[in-house]
Amino acid sequence: MQMDYIPILMDRRRSDSPPPAPVEEPTVRPSEQHAELALREAAALMAPVARWLMRNGVPYTAFATLLKSVFVDVARDELERAGSRATHSALSVLSGVHRKDVRSLELEGASAVTAPTFPLASRVFTRWMTDARYHGADGKPRPLARSGPAEPPGFESLVRQSSNDVHPRTVLDELLRSGLVRVEGDEVILQEKSFVPSRKLDELTALFSANASDHLNAAVHNLTVKSPKFLEQSIFANGMTQESIDHLHQCARDAWAVAFTTMVTEARKRVDIDAETDSDMRMRFGVYFYSEAAAAPAPQPGGDTPPPRPKRSRSRK
Repeated sequence: MQMDYIPILMDRRRSDSPPPAPVEEPTVRPSEQHAELALREAAALMAPVARWLMRNGVPYTAFATLLKSVFVDVARDELERAGSRATHSALSVLSGVHRKDVRSLELEGASAVTAPTFPLASRVFTRWMTDARYHGADGKPRPLARSGPAEPPGFESLVRQSSNDVHPRTVLDELLRSGLVRVEGDEVILQEKSFVPSRKLDELTALFSANASDHLNAAVHNLTVKSPKFLEQSIFANGMTQESIDHLHQCARDAWAVAFTTMVTEARKRVDIDAETDSDMRMRFGVYFYSEAAAAPAPQPGGDTPPPRPKRSRSRK
């Protein structure tokens, strides 16, 4: 059942600027205690993001570079919401990004900050795909000898063209792990014919980021602002078999099908009712289901292992 793109059909955007957002009264204030609490849980929030990034070939250095512009943009939004001027100094103090980087971002955009460095394995793969020295007579990437003389250039030569700091065997192991190459005898052979994302993957990735960011926006609002709370709840249970997980997953799909039909029907009605107004509010309603093996209890000092937690099913509000 294809439901993901239905809300796009009801996207009624206007060219006029939306009214300024009202000043929201915070429920937390910046402090060492709040910062420690937020950082502690940020690690759990960032783990799936880091996994997604690494599976797409994005290392920490590239993400850290991108985060400078993200922190500055969010700092600007926070200052404007509070009715303060978003000067370079104010943006730097609030975001923690150096003032010279804030100034560069303001003048030249995100590309002004140091360009990201992508993983060595990705750079080797790209060079193999694009450098004619590693292509055959047909113009396509040819199998490469794992080792041997410099001419014709083989896999070791390919790796050394990008870096002398990492052993070619280590790069080969990573390319094998990623499924980008295979080894036959003494030859390394490319598995992938193209590294350009498909249009479908582009659309699914954009949908993923929109869904996940709105979910987090709702949770952050509920934790930090004194105002009506968004719906953001879940239930969880542990100590179950795979059979029970599969059953509950199907129950969740069935519940979503009912909720989907109800919300789409009501949303279409409200879009028609609001068609002649000047409002530019948007909404998103979603649901998720996730399961995995529970983490083993952490060992206690002295080697003792805590007793297992009792099985339970709970709702989170």
